[in-house]
Amino acid sequence: MFIIAGLGNPDSEYEGTRHNTGFEVLDILARRQGIKVNRRRFKGKYGKGKIGNTDVLLLKPQTYMNLSGESIAAACSYYKCDVSRELIVIYDDVDLDPGRIRIRKSGSAGGHNGMKNIIEHLHTQEFVRVRVGVGKKPEGYDLVNWVLGHFKGDDIPLMEDARMKAADSIPDIISEGADRAMNRYNS
Repeated sequence: MFIIAGLGNPDSEYEGTRHNTGFEVLDILARRQGIKVNRRRFKGKYGKGKIGNTDVLLLKPQTYMNLSGESIAAACSYYKCDVSRELIVIYDDVDLDPGRIRIRKSGSAGGHNGMKNIIEHLHTQEFVRVRVGVGKKPEGYDLVNWVLGHFKGDDIPLMEDARMKAADSIPDIISEGADRAMNRYNS
């Protein structure tokens, strides 16, 4: 079973913010696959279903971004997930321009506190991640205010496309593997 986790913050005040991009991609994927993410367990909301012939669990940690590892580690432990092959984490990345996505099979947290917590709880950096660019913070801007802010202007359509592309990439990662998906989606 694949565990696909989208990162974000659970309260309505965070809806539409840069930091909730992972939740939004997971919501698109859930709608497309007809999976309801409405059960509660693993300190998160989840839904089970299939993508193609593969069983999947879609997970939205409800621990707030910086403690996402608690939820993901609990689900991975319960399902005895081989995280290097069966875990995909979707999240926002300030080091990528808005509208760009990048798939990686491993790597550091890159300053993202949610990813740092996941790596600490899983005791490995070896898992697939789909990074969705939200753009660098402007000069003199506080990083927390930036990631908890909303998209504006030209970034809005770019982000709509990026969320769709990120959701498109998940079935490809599952069916064809991360390497092929990286060749297709990383630009």
